[in-house]
Amino acid sequence: MPEAEYVGFWRRLLAAAIDFLILFVVTTPILLAIYRQRYFAMLEGGASAGFWDFVIEYVVPAVAVVAFWRVYGATPGKMAVGAKIVDAKSGERPSTARLLVRYFAYLVSALPLFLGFIWIGISRRKQGFHDKIAGTTVIYNDD
Repeated sequence: MPEAEYVGFWRRLLAAAIDFLILFVVTTPILLAIYRQRYFAMLEGGASAGFWDFVIEYVVPAVAVVAFWRVYGATPGKMAVGAKIVDAKSGERPSTARLLVRYFAYLVSALPLFLGFIWIGISRRKQGFHDKIAGTTVIYNDD
């Protein structure tokens, strides 16, 4: 891959916080409209509030994130910090299959005490475990 400036841990953490905030602002009113007070009771118990809770909290965000990555090369948070996801070898846009692997590899990054995300701050190319698994990296967007 041609030499690029990799986006580090703190910038990517800020991007993730922006994405989380957007997701929270969009999904919470929808879930409250569907489940009303039962939603808060279910959250306190750590259980899912039902089918639509699962769809709105897990399926829709997964589809939205992969769609943003595919179309824009980044989520709104990454766009806000001027970053984009690229293939680690070529520097080109990753395939949809690679992006799906990257999304589900977030679980690998999270499981061992979030070490896979912390690795972004240690890695020379600023890659988390999910990036290494999917063969991607995050660079500053020159466009």
